[in-house]
Amino acid sequence: MASSTLQEIERAISALAPEELEELYLWLEHHQPHTLDVRIQSDLQAGRLDGAINRALDDEKNGRTQPL
Repeated sequence: MASSTLQEIERAISALAPEELEELYLWLEHHQPHTLDVRIQSDLQAGRLDGAINRALDDEKNGRTQPL
């Protein structure tokens, strides 16, 4: 993709209303390749996320989190 095309897309996205941005996210979710899901699954099985998961669980257990 040409740099100018990418810049046009970035400008268009930044001009979207919140509802339009949500529609874009939904569209991307349905049209993107699912390589991220495959990588996350692979990382989970290999234990590469164990440290981060354990830190997050410890933070929650010890009251170092905030509700979203």
